[in-house]
Amino acid sequence: MKRVLVTGGLGQIGSHVIEMLLERGDLVVAIDNLATGRREHLASHPNLTVVIDTIADKARVDGLVSELQPDAIVHTAASYKDPDDWYNDTLTNCVGGANVVDAARRFGVKRFIYFQTALCYGLKPMQQPIRLDHPRFPAGSSYAISKTTNELYLELSGIDYVTFRLANVVGPRNVAGPLPIFYQRLKDGKQCFVTRARRDFVFVKDLARVVLRAVDGVGHGAYHFSSGKDVAIQELYDAVVTAMNVPGKPEAEVKELGPDDVFSILLDPTRTFEDFGNVQFTPLQDTVSAAVDYYRKHGTLGEYTHLRLDAAK
Repeated sequence: MKRVLVTGGLGQIGSHVIEMLLERGDLVVAIDNLATGRREHLASHPNLTVVIDTIADKARVDGLVSELQPDAIVHTAASYKDPDDWYNDTLTNCVGGANVVDAARRFGVKRFIYFQTALCYGLKPMQQPIRLDHPRFPAGSSYAISKTTNELYLELSGIDYVTFRLANVVGPRNVAGPLPIFYQRLKDGKQCFVTRARRDFVFVKDLARVVLRAVDGVGHGAYHFSSGKDVAIQELYDAVVTAMNVPGKPEAEVKELGPDDVFSILLDPTRTFEDFGNVQFTPLQDTVSAAVDYYRKHGTLGEYTHLRLDAAK
């Protein structure tokens, strides 16, 4: 049995990782400030302790790590709700993240799993697909700046770590990006629009399964969690319409890319496949249908994007 601290444990990625850890018998402490997480995402469990607090509280983080003495920390907590909210982005992603990394270093945590945005490569990536040797240019958004800052602290720490630079992670409990926006607007009978952009949409449970292997010691350093294939945003929209069985199958208006949007963010997953072996990727329609089932029960919680886009309005 492993002892694992999961930050952002009531969010999309954190809650799915925790469910899988509990299923195999691990002892888990989750911390979440409920900015985008939801308490109902995790059922009560004898091996689970949920702490409602912020990782920006250094004393609280030190106390949790010193008491639990975790074998691994899975750091999913992140601020991303508002691209202009530099205060909370830096408070959670930089100050809070540095607190977690520093506590791991000082209390001898042997394994640290981090999650980084593909926007760390900038709004105009120089490679297609993007390789791990691509320079980091996070200046395009507060989210990317703050997440990259914490990744650099992790690299500085000397801890044995894995950082997953992510494609678009979607599925149940997904509260950011085009998927919940499409669902909510279609539900409300409003017009949707798509751009000609392309993205790689990956199912959150596929990521969580790989995270557990990282917790167990597979891999070291930076990896891309990506299927290696991108699809048009139009395909995502069509999958939502199909999952919702919207009468008349309304068409989305096609708009040109915004000034800070990116045509394609496609990550090269070669190293991930080499080190983690056979990684499963759930088909897009199954992923979207699972998300729609969740929204029907719990709602979308809001419509957030990491960038300042018209889609957020």
